Amino acid sequence: MTNNKTAPASSASSVLPEKVQRGNIWRLSIAQALAGANSVVVYATGAIVGNALAPEPMLATLPLSIFVVGMAACILPVGAIARRHGRRAAFLAGTGTGALAGLLAMLAVLLGAFWLFCLATFFGGCYAAVVLSFRFAAADGVAPQRRARALSLVMAGGVAAGVVGPQLVTWTMDLWPPHMFAATFLVQAAVAVVSAAILRGVRLPMPTAEELAGGRPLAEIVRQPRFVAAAICGAVSYMLMNFLMTAAPLAMHLHGHSQGSANLGLQWHVIAMYAPSFFTGRLIARFGAGRMSTAGLVLTGLSAAIGLGGVDVAHFWATLILLGLGWNFGFLGASALVLECHRPEERTRVQSLNDFIVFGLMAIGSFSSGGLLSAYGWNTVLWVSFVPLALAFAALAMAATMKGDTRAAP
Repeated sequence: MTNNKTAPASSASSVLPEKVQRGNIWRLSIAQALAGANSVVVYATGAIVGNALAPEPMLATLPLSIFVVGMAACILPVGAIARRHGRRAAFLAGTGTGALAGLLAMLAVLLGAFWLFCLATFFGGCYAAVVLSFRFAAADGVAPQRRARALSLVMAGGVAAGVVGPQLVTWTMDLWPPHMFAATFLVQAAVAVVSAAILRGVRLPMPTAEELAGGRPLAEIVRQPRFVAAAICGAVSYMLMNFLMTAAPLAMHLHGHSQGSANLGLQWHVIAMYAPSFFTGRLIARFGAGRMSTAGLVLTGLSAAIGLGGVDVAHFWATLILLGLGWNFGFLGASALVLECHRPEERTRVQSLNDFIVFGLMAIGSFSSGGLLSAYGWNTVLWVSFVPLALAFAALAMAATMKGDTRAAP
């Protein structure tokens, strides 16, 4: 039987000086905030612009689905760049795609070109995939017992994104009449450039010879029950967050609610996604990554249940807020589980594979969300979300049964 016990996550020689660790976390947190604002812009505008430009109503949410496809398509190449040239090189390449996404989206609105807008959101997804690797980068060069906290503190930078992103849309969407959102996408590109400047100061360990060699075969690593549970929980947490958040703004629009109400709902949703990160790392250290993932799945289920209670603005807002909280606990808990499944030299390969699984399943959820909403309505979207939740609960229960408590090893 394969031994699933991984080597120590870090050695004393690989731990960065305290000052460098703090500098990295601050820079990654700020970049997370700026890049998160870019993603919020896409989610706040994607279905609305898609609805205006699409040749068929069924294609309204396709740009958001293409955004997720960009995430899935980009994450493995980004991991390869990071493994060979270091994470900072991957980060700078990613911010370049973010700037390109904003410029192409602006041009698509000016020209009324739906498929160009889809291309823009594809590059936006590439950028978002790179940004999500910030959480793992924060753990590089950090002692094992502090990794979950470093990971969660970087994700806390998304709190600012929850405030800045929707307000950026509100302040800029009418600045270029009659082309609604054209100025928004131009500012989005500028924000990505600022993020690149901040990331240039990140100092992370360069790839070692052992990391270039790759460590154990991936087939051996992915057979670990803990990795299976981590990948499924991360995928379900992110897929359902995206599944419901993709449909919610358009569902609010179809039920007669204003764009301002949708923007405000997204703002509090994103704040709920990231604000708990200030203490999620401590909760993971205390209760274990598996238990935190379970709590996140429960909150996600509760959000869907509240959404089924009505279509008032309050129901949409409550659904989005609980959905954000559920994503935070579920996704960060799953990410912490991933850190327990690999050796230092295997980190970029295993982390990239995990995110590829997450984003691949997200794409399925995103593609189905728009079609379900258009064909069957908001309630059907909510009911369907309980199916992957049941799968994730089963995966966690199986891992706990086979391996005991999923609490992080000291």
